[in-house]
Amino acid sequence: MANPLFELKSNYTPQGDQPTAIQSLTAGFARHEKHQTLLGVTGSGKTFSMASTIQNVQKPTLIISHNKTLAAQLYQEFREFFPNNAVHYFVSYYDYYQPESYLPTSDTYIEKESMINDQVERLRHAATQAILSRPDTIIISSVSCIYGIGSPEDYGNMSAIIEVGQQITRDELIRELVKIQYTRNDIDFKPGCFRVKGDVVEIHEPGYQRILKISFWGNTIESISYNEYKDTILQQLPAKYLDGYRIFPATHWISSRHKIDAMIPLVEQELTERVKYFKDRNKLLEAQRIEERVNYDLEMLKEVGFTKGIENYSRYLAGRKPGEPHYTLIDYFQAADPDFLMLVDESHITLPQVRGMYNGDAARKRNLIEFGFRLPSAADNRPLRFHEFEEKIPHAVYVSATPGEYELSQSTDGDVRSIADVRGLKVPHPNIAQQIIRPTGLLEPKITIKPTENQIQDVISEIHTTIAAGQRVLITTLTKRMAEDISEYMKDENIKAAYLHSEIDTLERPKILAKLREGEYDVLIGINLLREGLDLPEVSLVAILDADKEGFLRNETSLIQTIGRAARHVEGRVTLYADKITKSMQAAIDETDRRRAIQQDFNQKHNITPQGIKKDIRQEIVVDKKAELRKKKLESLAPEETEFVIQELTKQMQEAATNLNFERASELRDEIEALKKVAQ
Repeated sequence: MANPLFELKSNYTPQGDQPTAIQSLTAGFARHEKHQTLLGVTGSGKTFSMASTIQNVQKPTLIISHNKTLAAQLYQEFREFFPNNAVHYFVSYYDYYQPESYLPTSDTYIEKESMINDQVERLRHAATQAILSRPDTIIISSVSCIYGIGSPEDYGNMSAIIEVGQQITRDELIRELVKIQYTRNDIDFKPGCFRVKGDVVEIHEPGYQRILKISFWGNTIESISYNEYKDTILQQLPAKYLDGYRIFPATHWISSRHKIDAMIPLVEQELTERVKYFKDRNKLLEAQRIEERVNYDLEMLKEVGFTKGIENYSRYLAGRKPGEPHYTLIDYFQAADPDFLMLVDESHITLPQVRGMYNGDAARKRNLIEFGFRLPSAADNRPLRFHEFEEKIPHAVYVSATPGEYELSQSTDGDVRSIADVRGLKVPHPNIAQQIIRPTGLLEPKITIKPTENQIQDVISEIHTTIAAGQRVLITTLTKRMAEDISEYMKDENIKAAYLHSEIDTLERPKILAKLREGEYDVLIGINLLREGLDLPEVSLVAILDADKEGFLRNETSLIQTIGRAARHVEGRVTLYADKITKSMQAAIDETDRRRAIQQDFNQKHNITPQGIKKDIRQEIVVDKKAELRKKKLESLAPEETEFVIQELTKQMQEAATNLNFERASELRDEIEALKKVAQ
């Protein structure tokens, strides 16, 4: 292939059944298949096969993951695979902050967190800019890719294109920057701002860690350069000079003055109707509330063409009819190349999440609208409904060790609906690529069934044996309380254990996993968070408590996924604690045995000795800077100051809770807990 756009760089070469899987997916794309499935076992190199497929089809690619932690892991891997291409990361602010909502039972309005994580904002802008300017773009996204975002047409068309030698005055450039929502700030020079130093205009772009400098000679652009920086603006790298540059808007919610002016009367008309609606029902508080809020937004739109929460007027901004979906990240791909490739990682979890996003968002918006915080049109700033998502798919590959009924039936026109059906195929289906063989030769773990009586004592005995070998353990429970209680019991038994479940802060979870890999913990106890996509090669034992309690956490898919956590270790083994063999248990055991038999046969034919996986512990790509600063501040306190500060913060926390300021109370609680740890 002459001068390919996407060039995979790797020391790996396709091994085992990877070549067959890659060839199958590539052929399906060439046949214009809309749906394909990659059924790949844990540790079989699915990510490498995905990367190889991208290199073969040479198309911009959107990779969707069901949570930001796994998305970050994929982002780091694909940056290594494609170092010369535009690989970017796109997640929602709501992975870190509380969205706008209203709790009528306590009359509590929670404003959308106004302090945006600068790193998340930068990464989002870098992603959208890359799609519209580079055909060699790969974006790894959470399901936030189905949420509303500004028009790709406006975002692209309103960008300012400058060239060396261009005839334009400094003041004209400044007016262009203000038009696309950059703010002049000579003191707090943050992303989205510009400053002026004589004949030089400096721009802090929101999409990159760099400062763009435009130098003028009279009314002519003399030079264009930028300085990249690492952690702070003070750590600048040498300047790089350019002949031309495209400055994208400082916000995704950008629109022309003409469109803003056209939408204002429409918003005013809806406001009039809504105020009348509330007054006719004697809801005077709601009428006053919506009138004040919307009139403030309208004044901001008239004066500066932007207002906080402008996305709630997206229906008018985009000129769409009631109920129509707004633009999403997927529309940016369609604008760049309608024939793009979509890869859905851990599809058995990601697709149901995509399906459920609309209803969850609608419930939150309903309260805001009913109580006068937003106009009814705000409901159209929403995630895609599932059928809308389907309509936007050009070519999708669903990647999972346990693909669901939707993936399999869509890929086969309904001929295959379950993993059991896949097992029953005499001839492989052309749209289902199976990847059972691991490049390392590792086999599916051995499964042992033990009775539930004294299961805790038995698993502790197994843990001691595993720890003595320098290995790690995962334990899955049915409830959060059970995970916490077992963790505390383990600590009493001098076992380094921790629990992990949904109430653990999003930013804390990868830290806990890293500590398990590093050996700070030997045992991790959790519920369903221990199933999909966790890359823990040090784990050799997985213990599934109460495996015979049939249900969501113990169905065939969950059991196969959980069993797979032990498949990255040469001595991987799984213990199912159960008093009977359920239908789900038997199905999971049958599938594990099928895969193990295929793997053993391949190893024998090719004289392969299984080898364990060694993988570096990667650093996080999005850091909670507020937490880091808080930690440094707390550690700087003298011992005699600590107790006094704890008392003062406790008073503030109680006062905040009394005033229903629960977000502030939660922040203070975290500071108190951190202080207590420092004092120990």
